[in-house]
Amino acid sequence: MRSSGRFVVAVGSYLALLVAAVALLVWILPLPGLAATKILLGLVALGLLWQLWRQTQRTNIAVARFVSALEHGDLAQTFRQIGQGSGFDELGAALDLALRRLRKERADDASDNRFAAALVDETPTPLLAIDPSGTVRLSNKSARRMFGSAGERSITAFEHYGAGFSAALEAIIPGERRMCRVMVDGLSERATLACAGFDRGGERWRILSLQIIQNELDAAEIATQSDLVRVLTHEIMNSITPVTSLAATAAALIADVDHGGDPAIADARMAVEALANRAKGMMHFVDSYREFSTAPSLTMTRFAAGAWLDEVVRLFMAMPQASGVAVEASVQPKRLDLVADADLLAQVLLNLLKNGAEAARAHGDAPRLTATIGRTAYGRTRIMIADNGPGVTEKFAIDIFLPFFTTKRAGTGVGLSFVRQIVLLHHGSIEVGRSAEGGASFEIIL
Repeated sequence: MRSSGRFVVAVGSYLALLVAAVALLVWILPLPGLAATKILLGLVALGLLWQLWRQTQRTNIAVARFVSALEHGDLAQTFRQIGQGSGFDELGAALDLALRRLRKERADDASDNRFAAALVDETPTPLLAIDPSGTVRLSNKSARRMFGSAGERSITAFEHYGAGFSAALEAIIPGERRMCRVMVDGLSERATLACAGFDRGGERWRILSLQIIQNELDAAEIATQSDLVRVLTHEIMNSITPVTSLAATAAALIADVDHGGDPAIADARMAVEALANRAKGMMHFVDSYREFSTAPSLTMTRFAAGAWLDEVVRLFMAMPQASGVAVEASVQPKRLDLVADADLLAQVLLNLLKNGAEAARAHGDAPRLTATIGRTAYGRTRIMIADNGPGVTEKFAIDIFLPFFTTKRAGTGVGLSFVRQIVLLHHGSIEVGRSAEGGASFEIIL
């Protein structure tokens, strides 16, 4: 109220002085002479009029400056003027307080935005943002590491990572989750896509998160197979152990009484010995799978691939299966290093070389094997074991790595199951195909 009173007094004073100056000027205008006085009174009247206008317009000017500052984002303006009276001190302080609050809110928003941007950028899950036209933006570091540094591209550009993946990008809708396969560093990995929708600039966008689940699925598969084998071997062992013992005892007893004079005893002896041998074979089969049911632990080391492969080939050449088999081994580049469990990976190669040698020897008179180690275009390690045998048919290619599955008359189905288990423990993959000579080709990517 006091400031308002001062404002009224100031305006009234200016108005009274203006009226007095104008009245005096009107009175002396008809008088002759006094030109300087007339000019001075005119200037005084104009000055009082300007002061009166300025006094009444100061609030409007201050508010206009405030609005202009907001419009241009200039929050550094100040409005408080000490000692101006007439309520202008309070008005300036109020406008300054409003700007300070806006500056603080802007700083808080900027801090929150930086935190949110850093959170998104550092998230280990690749994030993709897709606008209504189908343009894909790589929204964080994980996405750029997986798909390259290009900021924007069309969905069709992702066909390089698998037709199923690009189709999933095209078709997935907000709130949906899809399973798909995506090529990661040259490997086809199983993954899940989750989609959420949001509005930006009046347009409906989709944001997708990509989760690679291949390792988790492989681990679950190995654990399931191991549990199944452990239960089966336990039950079979409990049943077959007494049968094996009794069969061996019966065979020994009949051998003691068989002197060759009674054909019936000879036939019984043959039958019991066959039973004992078969029971022994079953025990060996079960023992093999008891070892498979416990997943080995890895001891990762760095070692020279060339020297390691030469040693593996020497070990293989000492096996009976290597007799008459030509083996060609090569490593490119020559100084290539591997990071793996050298002993377990050597066992993998020995199993593959042994299987390839058996297939090649049974198929032709000039059995040959090739073992090569190199790098993929994505920097991964590729190990190839190929033979010139009959190859693996599509019918068997799907099941060849399953436990208990074998195409050999005397096989146990342990070898290739073990091979795949070790490769998966290395977070790699193994595929069977056809070699250049028509035989089987096993490709390991680590």
